[in-house]
Amino acid sequence: MIAETVCSAVSAAGLGIAVVTAYRRRFLAAARIAAYSLVPVGLVMTGVVGWLSDTAFSPTAWAGFGVLAGAWLLFATTRAVERRRTGAGADGGAATDTGSIRPGTTAPASSTPALRQGHGKGQTQGQPQSQGKGPASGDDFSDIEAILKKHGI
Repeated sequence: MIAETVCSAVSAAGLGIAVVTAYRRRFLAAARIAAYSLVPVGLVMTGVVGWLSDTAFSPTAWAGFGVLAGAWLLFATTRAVERRRTGAGADGGAATDTGSIRPGTTAPASSTPALRQGHGKGQTQGQPQSQGKGPASGDDFSDIEAILKKHGI
């Protein structure tokens, strides 16, 4: 009863503001205000306001919300456990090398270029190019220098 009265008062005030706005020759804004002010009356007439007030003061409705919250909590918990299990390896729960990559899929290609391996004179595949030094040659930074020059840095 009180909710219907409040909604009617809000609608009447909104329609009054719409009339004043239309008097000022702002018809588009007045039509918009009138549309918004008719919404509360429409909600009362369709029974939505009554349903909301019955739901707000109903212990059965609140128990239903509690059951829905419990169901959501169970669903979220089972999803979290399932994600942990799919990431666990066979050696007692340690993570595998593939991480969260599913079997049958391939990892995406790297977006950064791989380090160049020197296979010059006297070097084997297992030996590094230089030991104790920084980059072996200036070629390693040529790409970066080109980008910096392109941007004027």
